[in-house]
Amino acid sequence: MTGPDRDVKYPLENYDRLCFLKNVVKNPNIIVGDYTYYDDFENVENFEKNVKYHFDFIGDKLIIGKFCMIASDVKFIMNGANHLTNALTAYPFAIFGNGWEMAMADKAYPDKGDIIIGNDVWIGYNATILSGVTIGDGAIVAANATVVKDVEPYAIVGGNPAKVIRMRFPEEKIAKLLELQWWNWDIEKITRNVQKLTGTEIDALIE
Repeated sequence: MTGPDRDVKYPLENYDRLCFLKNVVKNPNIIVGDYTYYDDFENVENFEKNVKYHFDFIGDKLIIGKFCMIASDVKFIMNGANHLTNALTAYPFAIFGNGWEMAMADKAYPDKGDIIIGNDVWIGYNATILSGVTIGDGAIVAANATVVKDVEPYAIVGGNPAKVIRMRFPEEKIAKLLELQWWNWDIEKITRNVQKLTGTEIDALIE
């Protein structure tokens, strides 16, 4: 056995509200790694509906790594939501035309960059991730959190704005995990190690 088929839409038999996300998303600017799953209370097609203000003409990307766990109603706020903040007004005159077309001549709306989610990241129910944020490998985002800045690998964050609650492991253990990058092992090796991966002894993996 080598685990579930990474290319199936619904990996749980007779259950269609949890999907392997890469097999559901259609937008080429949403890139998802193998075995990352999304669980929705109603319909997994809601995922792309929750990637907000994601306009093709901007070209920003939502990049999600492997083996991530994304709960229902998680929202990603992309760069299309950004307004001017250093101008006298944040109002987007130009989009309405009718004599306001030139309001943004020689100007550009803020582009904070892609949203990048690492590997083995757990994002809890109804969390919100803002544009330009990178969430490191192994991090956990608590339910209802609003993430406005980067999250370190293996940090647990919560609140609005999200702040570090604690680190999952001591620095030495985090460094070893980041060096191991178990999510990049071939699936046969991962399968041989699943019991160790769900344990607490990292040296069992290193041996």
